[in-house]
Amino acid sequence: MNVPQIKPYGSWKSPITADLIVAESVGLGQIALDGEDVYWVEARPSEAGRNVVVRLTPDGLITDVTPSPFSARTRVHEYGGGAFTVSGGVVYFSNFSDQRVYRHEVGYAPRAITAEGGIRYADYCVDRRRNRIICVQEDHTVVGQEASNTIVGLDANGQTPPEILVTGNGFYSSPRLSPDGSKLAWLTWNHPNMPWDGTELWVASVANDGVLGEAFLIAGGITESIVQPEWSPDEQLYFVSDRTGWWNLYRLNGDEVEHLLPLDAEFGKPQWVFGVACYGFNSSREIICAYNQRGIWDLARIDLASKRLEPIDVPFSEMGRGDLKVTNRWVVFEAGSSTKPMSVLRLDLNSGQLESLRASHPAQVNPSYLSHPNIIEFPTQGERTAYAYYYPPANGDFSAPPDEQPPLLVKSHGGPTGAASASLNLQIQYWTSRGFAVLDVNYGGSTGYGRGYRQRLNGQWGVTDVDDCVNAALHLVEQGLADEHRLAIDGGSAGGYTTLAALTFRDVFQAGASYYGVSDLEALARDTHKFESRYLDTLIGPYPQMRDLYLARSPINFTQRLSCPLILFQGLEDQIVPPNQAAMMFEAVREKGIPTAYLAYEGEQHGFRQSENIKHALESEFYFYSKVFGFEPADSIAGIPIENL
Repeated sequence: MNVPQIKPYGSWKSPITADLIVAESVGLGQIALDGEDVYWVEARPSEAGRNVVVRLTPDGLITDVTPSPFSARTRVHEYGGGAFTVSGGVVYFSNFSDQRVYRHEVGYAPRAITAEGGIRYADYCVDRRRNRIICVQEDHTVVGQEASNTIVGLDANGQTPPEILVTGNGFYSSPRLSPDGSKLAWLTWNHPNMPWDGTELWVASVANDGVLGEAFLIAGGITESIVQPEWSPDEQLYFVSDRTGWWNLYRLNGDEVEHLLPLDAEFGKPQWVFGVACYGFNSSREIICAYNQRGIWDLARIDLASKRLEPIDVPFSEMGRGDLKVTNRWVVFEAGSSTKPMSVLRLDLNSGQLESLRASHPAQVNPSYLSHPNIIEFPTQGERTAYAYYYPPANGDFSAPPDEQPPLLVKSHGGPTGAASASLNLQIQYWTSRGFAVLDVNYGGSTGYGRGYRQRLNGQWGVTDVDDCVNAALHLVEQGLADEHRLAIDGGSAGGYTTLAALTFRDVFQAGASYYGVSDLEALARDTHKFESRYLDTLIGPYPQMRDLYLARSPINFTQRLSCPLILFQGLEDQIVPPNQAAMMFEAVREKGIPTAYLAYEGEQHGFRQSENIKHALESEFYFYSKVFGFEPADSIAGIPIENL
């Protein structure tokens, strides 16, 4: 029997190394079905973040479809998604480097079907009758003006220019053609709304020549978020709406909108990227769907006649970014659990057989080194409850001295309209297997708990999220599960802002790490891309009318209050949070004489995609805390320059 060694928290030796984490790891994305072939996208850190469409054929052979150096990734809304579609074995995809759409037939090189220069495309729908691709177009060709968004038809052979089908609003998504090609549905919205605030669902008839008839508003508005319109095999229009406070399923029954299944659950996700899908049709009589209750995802069938939901027993509790495709035999989806990484899975709806087609990480880790998340509810400001996943330290080879409490790393997810994930994440296990406790917080504003919970952050960004992260940490301290003198917080993007605000405006954490985080809200309001350019109207207030509030909540303006060590990570090609925000914060902290470090990465954008940079950032954050909290890492980690240490 193995007797654990007694060593201080943070000093445990772990087989979950940064090299293991980046080795053969991939990010999994959009799923598509074409006959019996299954397609998905793999974002490969080992190939400098290249996005590759892969295909699984009925004989079990998995092959790359996208040849190097092509990368199937669109920059519409900067966050992309919906970068490819496939029909009859022909793949159409956005290529990252030039943002042109390419037609790729088996045995031939990809061939561009759109012109060069400043126009991006996403969210494809194949119109077979008219040999065209219907999609969202984002035009950046007019210098000095905001990009324009429309829905267009592309000649599938690239012989004629794109034809604008729908225009006039700020944003469009989800163009979906009815099975017989006679009707087109789409979503649209305008500033200052984000798609999870309010969208409209429209439908128009499509003439034989492809021209749209008069458009009709089906549902939605500025206070109702609609996502994922889909046509059933028998030509009925379905969609997800949060008009009751929860993203539930509806259908258009004649001229009436019918609530399919009233439930305090989410059947959708926020539209950060295109192509999010949480349900599909097994037949005209049955839907296969994923739904979320209190942060846990499940799979189910819905009988459309009885409107009865029947759960499908699968060993997964997390549903990726919302990729689920259905045929009359299969459901292919992306999911994970506390013991299984995010994977592309295929379930035989007749036999119940479940197979993993591709895991985001192939590594097999001994269970004794894995920490399993506990869902915790904790009290926070306003006599409210918030939620988090708590991961205790776990390593079968080590235990800590009985009088020592573990250091705690609080994680603040991005978005901020997003959610923490309970699927197996080796980057979290990197920390817990070395003796850290980790707390992944679903602060007010997170998704999965209804519209009311999302709206807790309205006007309160930098307040509610910070309060919840602080109260989550204090809750663990009160429970005797964390060392109150070794509390750290990290986060990326919006989570980076929450991290910086927590370190600046509260006196609870002793260290922190910001990954491409916002330090200057006013600069962000003035200098960001179209999709999010009015996002802060909801999270903070209208700018410049409420400029004083922007200044008051910007950590860069109050560095005199920050009194604990800070490390900053930044991609130098970030178009969402400009690199100067991290650089300014670093200079201000350095001038105060506080230990700080700034690591900037060439070739990285908003979110790191290259394996060497992912590895370096993870090890550098751990090294930074080892110096700040005074423990000796078991690994040989290359040091980084830390100012004022």
